[in-house]
Amino acid sequence: MNQAKAFAGVRILDFTHYLAGPFCTFQLAVQGADVIKIEAVEGDAMRLSGSSSEWTQRQLSPSWMAVNANKRSMTLDLTKPAAREIVERLAAEVDVVCENFRPGVLERRGMGWSQLSKINPRLIYCGISGFGSTGPERGTASFDGKIQAMSGLMSLTGEPVNGPMRAGFAVADITTGITAAFAIASALYQRTHTGEGQFVDVAMLDSMVGFLSGQVAEYTTTGQRHQQLGNGSVSGKPTADRFRCGNGFLVLAVLTDKQFDNLMRALGREDALRDPRFADWPSRSANKVALRELIEHAMQDGDPASWERRLIDADAPCGQVNSIADVTAHPQLAHRDMIQEVSTPYGPVRLAGSAFRMAHGTGGLDRPIALPGEHTDEVLSSIGYDAQAIAALRADKVV
Repeated sequence: MNQAKAFAGVRILDFTHYLAGPFCTFQLAVQGADVIKIEAVEGDAMRLSGSSSEWTQRQLSPSWMAVNANKRSMTLDLTKPAAREIVERLAAEVDVVCENFRPGVLERRGMGWSQLSKINPRLIYCGISGFGSTGPERGTASFDGKIQAMSGLMSLTGEPVNGPMRAGFAVADITTGITAAFAIASALYQRTHTGEGQFVDVAMLDSMVGFLSGQVAEYTTTGQRHQQLGNGSVSGKPTADRFRCGNGFLVLAVLTDKQFDNLMRALGREDALRDPRFADWPSRSANKVALRELIEHAMQDGDPASWERRLIDADAPCGQVNSIADVTAHPQLAHRDMIQEVSTPYGPVRLAGSAFRMAHGTGGLDRPIALPGEHTDEVLSSIGYDAQAIAALRADKVV
């Protein structure tokens, strides 16, 4: 049986930068696509972003490696006239072009959808931007925090007393990357029965609102306006929240009567099952302050890990609040090979790999991390440039 990765044989020309676009193409690279990342001659600026660690000084910042592993790197000055011919030759050979400049930037340089699709009618061209290629916000600059705010996400996040709060990571960028990867996969599949390429238009705002589909539906159908829930569950159940537990915190997800009974017994508070204040969910919600005090008092001794084991054994769903250090060392992730080792010129690093497993051809990190322009000569040779021509391009600082 063929064990090739899902996108083996798919070739992608990657003009993306920062986070949303690179995360998109990373998802496809992990699943076997040959992704040629185009960087500025001096290297992608994100290679130097983040903390001033030795990795950043080597132009291999952790944030860059996290979304650019498994790709080949080619440097190219897109402002030089000779760059257009290189891009045209590449576009004739690849299946996908992906970029996240503002709409129209590559068109003005002769490297956009309208120009490249004439060279390769089967080309899938994915443009990622804040607001898409049409509409009143088409040319507006965007960034993750702006989209978190505009999409309504921040209105749901944080404590009401402190006001809206953005998520602790670039969730709008990441959801856009996932959306774009799915959009490209959809276009590739559609091409199998139409034989035609197409323009794929992905907007950060659309992507974020799409992930908030439940909240949107509740408002459009019932008029419900969501407020900040703090650490509470969207279920509204008072036992689906964060609770103090020993020297840390535990998140409970107790949502049914049976689970509530299990929780009280595991806490040694079977008496609460006979307390009229906690007889049913309306009563528990009306007396949620007293219920919280009962739960936290019962868990005041011990530590989150031991309480987690005890409650899970009792079938009272819960989870301790792990740090990133905790979760990367978790045996479940080790079993699933989620954190994978990949080589660099300076030694191995461990990065998050594919987030799903397949019976045949599961994706993974199997290409060494690329230095800036490491594969430039290799890529140019593959599209017909000889050593003399490559030397001339280097002399003119095109590559």
